[in-house]
This record gives sequence, structure tokens and C-alpha cells, in this order.
Amino acid sequence: METTNAPAVSGRQLVTGPTPTLLELQGIRKVFYTDEVETHALSDVHLAVKKGEWLAIVGPSGSGKTTLLAILGLLDTPTAGTFLLDSKPVQDLSPADRAHVRNKHIGFIFQSFNLIGDLTVFENVELPLTYRGMAPSERKKRVEQALERVGMSHRARHMPGQLSGGQQQRVAVARAVAGDPLILLADEPTGNLDSKNGQAVMKLLRELHQSGSTLIMVTHDPAYARLASRTVTLFDGRIVDESSSPGGEGQTLLPSA
Repeated sequence: METTNAPAVSGRQLVTGPTPTLLELQGIRKVFYTDEVETHALSDVHLAVKKGEWLAIVGPSGSGKTTLLAILGLLDTPTAGTFLLDSKPVQDLSPADRAHVRNKHIGFIFQSFNLIGDLTVFENVELPLTYRGMAPSERKKRVEQALERVGMSHRARHMPGQLSGGQQQRVAVARAVAGDPLILLADEPTGNLDSKNGQAVMKLLRELHQSGSTLIMVTHDPAYARLASRTVTLFDGRIVDESSSPGGEGQTLLPSA
């Protein structure tokens, strides 16, 4: 079994009382240094996300969306500022502890699916649970439940290459939710899909949110962003606008403009 000094982030089922803040960024900066050139990818970003919220992050190319999502997912570290996950500071964790927290508490849905071609659908969904040291019987139960949740149980023994793009993204969603993470991070989840499959994936994400999942999504599509309960706009590494859409869940899924 894995041992770690990472902070003990509590599971969603243990939270009671007023809606808690699951993550908070305070004065986050990210600077990249190349050939004596400083690139300020993020500048003084303040952001809080509550349990059960669906946040959309939008902005033009180069605005810092990918960098922000990488920091939220503990794939990168900020140059300055504080990052609290479930009230615990995580910005200064060691690489091993970041990996532990990331694997246990954050689910990723990538634009390019990132499925392993020589593993079956079942094995792709199971892999992150294996890294946790989870018992085989528990892994089997969780994978079956996750595949059932996304309507892909009948493809469990197929290889990724035998699936359509929309089906591969459903498997990626199953992989993300199988571990019951605190937060789901979706990076342009419809970017490699046609409009029909894109709408199907967005419908699935909306159902996950309605069932209680906390979702942070980067998207270029205004119609999909409006489905979120809140949208923040990045420009030149700063949050320049924020809007709420309490009725977002009831909006019709529309094709891209």
C-alpha cells in the first residue's frame, strides 16, 4: 500500500453544513523563463470553487487557460501564490505527494482522450485505481459502475481503436469518475469531436454535475460555457470577467456557433 505525507483531503461524503469551498487560489502567478525571456502566463489570479459547482473557463488562445488548469490539477506548480485544496495548502507539495493527491482526488478528462491503445476499455478505467493500491475486487466494482454510468459497459473488452471518438471520450469520463474524485477537470472535452458527439459528451457532463460532481471545464464554445453555473474569462493571464448562470443546467445543448 502507498504511504505519503500528503495532506489528508477529506472525501465528499464527509462534508456537512454550508456548501464548502473545495479549492481556492490566492494571488497565483506563473512565470516561464526561456532564453532570458520571461513569459507571465498567470498574474495575480484569485479564484474559489465550491462543492457541486460547474465552472467554465474561457478566453482566447494564449490567455492562460491551459496553465491554470495544469495548476488546478497539480500537474504544474505556481511561481507564487497559495493554492488550497479542501482547505489544505498544496502548492509546495513534493512531486510524489502531488501525484498522490492528484490520483486520489482529481479526475481528468482530456481533449485527446489519452487512452492507452494496448489496454482494453476496462483496463484503461482500472489503471488509476491500480496506482492507488486498491484491492482487485473493489477496482472491479468501481470500473463496472463507472462504465455503466457512461453507457459503455457493453464495450468493456474492446480496445480504444475499436471505438468512435465519442465512445473514447465516454471511456475517458468513466476513468475520471471511477475513483470518486473531489473535482473533475475537463480540458476542451469536445475539442476532437463532431457536434453530435460533442453534445452527447456535454449531456453526460451535465448529468454528472447534477448528481453532485464538482466540474471545472476549459472550453472555447460559448454555447457549452453557458451550461455551467459560473464562467470566468481569462485574458493575458488575468481573470477579467466573471458571470453566473443559475439556470444554465436547463439550457438546450446547442451546436457550436
